Amino acid sequence: MATGNEFTLLKQRRFLPFFVTQFLGAFNDNVFRNALLILIAFQVTVADPAQANVLINLSAGLFVLPFFLFSATAGQLADKYEKGRLIRLVKLLEILIMLGAAVGLILGNVFLLIGLLFLMGFQSALFGPVKYSILPQHLAPEELVGGNGWVQMGTFLAILIGTMVGGILIAIQDGGAWMVGITVVVVATLGFLASLFIPRAQPDAPELRVDWNPLTATWPIINFTRSNRTVFLSVLGISWFWFLGATYLAQLPNYTKLALGGDEHVVTLLLTLFAFGIGAGSLLCERLSGRQVELGLVPFGSIGLTLFGLDLYFAVPPVAPDAPLIGALEFLSSATNWRIAADILLMGLFGGFYIVPLYSLVQQRSAPSHRSRVIACNNIINALFMVLSAVLAIVLLGLGLTIPQFLLLTALFNAVVAVYIFTLVPEFLMRFIVWILVNLVYRLKVRDLEHIPEKGPAVVVCNHVSFMDALVIIGSCRRPIRFVMDHEIFQIPVLSFVFRTAGAVPIAPARKDPETLEQAYARVAGYLEAGEVVGIFPEGRLTGDGEIGPFKTGIERIIQRTPAPVVPMALRGLWGSFFSRRHGKAMRHFPRRFWSRIELVVGEPVSPEQATSARLREQVVQLRGDWP
Repeated sequence: MATGNEFTLLKQRRFLPFFVTQFLGAFNDNVFRNALLILIAFQVTVADPAQANVLINLSAGLFVLPFFLFSATAGQLADKYEKGRLIRLVKLLEILIMLGAAVGLILGNVFLLIGLLFLMGFQSALFGPVKYSILPQHLAPEELVGGNGWVQMGTFLAILIGTMVGGILIAIQDGGAWMVGITVVVVATLGFLASLFIPRAQPDAPELRVDWNPLTATWPIINFTRSNRTVFLSVLGISWFWFLGATYLAQLPNYTKLALGGDEHVVTLLLTLFAFGIGAGSLLCERLSGRQVELGLVPFGSIGLTLFGLDLYFAVPPVAPDAPLIGALEFLSSATNWRIAADILLMGLFGGFYIVPLYSLVQQRSAPSHRSRVIACNNIINALFMVLSAVLAIVLLGLGLTIPQFLLLTALFNAVVAVYIFTLVPEFLMRFIVWILVNLVYRLKVRDLEHIPEKGPAVVVCNHVSFMDALVIIGSCRRPIRFVMDHEIFQIPVLSFVFRTAGAVPIAPARKDPETLEQAYARVAGYLEAGEVVGIFPEGRLTGDGEIGPFKTGIERIIQRTPAPVVPMALRGLWGSFFSRRHGKAMRHFPRRFWSRIELVVGEPVSPEQATSARLREQVVQLRGDWP
């Protein structure tokens, strides 16, 4: 059962135990990994600095390597077996690994710890596909964005806190190794106990035969993901975000020291701001998107990442090379540094806007029988992009770029990649335009959206009040709606791009253009036969007096040719807006109100046998009520 908002999810057994389990897992990964890196840096460096560099890079590579080797197999296992039980087995494996890690830490055996870090990467690779594929089974569609928001917030918060705790504990003299060992074992045990409360999630493909060969299992999963173009490009978008995240997180310590003159406390401050920004942006997604997967937030997030990434370069103050490093309080005493802190915070915020809809889209539009394997493909490509981030940093910084210059180049790369992806998938840009237009002009409330079938063909009919009607409906509904609209409205600048991208069908009266009319009916039939949703304004024109006019018989012709349920809906509050004809021709007068409250009310579906023009009009009139 759906809950009121994303915060009430934390009171639900179907979400809270899973959230705690994944948070503790991400936290433990980073406690152990950072403690190991510091151990290598401060113990091995004394004996052999060159060996220390090799071991640090080897450790980073060995943690990522399992994502390449085992993600495909992990995706198959998550599709084949019950996910709750699979999570508990993975958490048991984490306890065993952490027991070994505690022994390695106490003995100071670096090579044993590096081997166990590889096993932690293996355990994380097993957990990754089930982590995201279980959400659509336990959450209602309108909860998916909120659930993903919590997961993204929790992941980055766990990375931040885990990294800090690992560094603090291992630095304790005469007992740091013991403290880290006890911590990772206790946290792993708590994670397993939390997993015991995760409800069952039935397997999506129990008949699947698992291919245990990582080489032969990986390529078919990538090929399957590529077969769904929108999902695959969303995976590439997610991987690009992890490229950006890996770049900024890796460069932030040296950027703080060399460009800002800050000490380790300033690094911690900026990391905290970045993680807090991502968490806030992730949780805000549900509010901004109206509890649906709103692809319009993806370009919005990408624009913010680019703008504040560029400003980060221009905001860097001049710092004397021999100046002593400053602490967090002194750093914040400068107005210039407040600008840098704001850039870091807002980059995280817009990163949350960017990433949450993409994860939700991949979950929503992947075939349930292959969902875990698609997420496994996502993890493989994520790991590849993170490795690419490290390689690119080594090459460009080695060629003489400063860290601010490298971060500037990364922000410019983000703009180029965004334009490229939005060119390949114009639906992202179209949804962005719709989201901006609707949310700038109106305060929209949607009621009973669940009456639109989740699958299969359907026709939605609505009263026609303004030129914004189709945009309001397109922006409110989870499923794409192919609107039939007057050919003159279809050609309005800017809106024409939206309508074409949304697959709208231009139509003209028979007396003006009978050929266009027949082509429109043929396209509508094709959409319905393909199981899509078609939208119609049966009045055939904008209302001139605020009342609902007679419904034309075109709707009956469509249903007779291709039977499908008809969903009546009504727009309320649009009469009198700039885009309506209350004060004469639409969009020809000065706007008299801004950000006005409107509603979209959806009625129960009507069977094709009962869907007459008169009956549908009566239902739309009832839905609209006395508020035109």
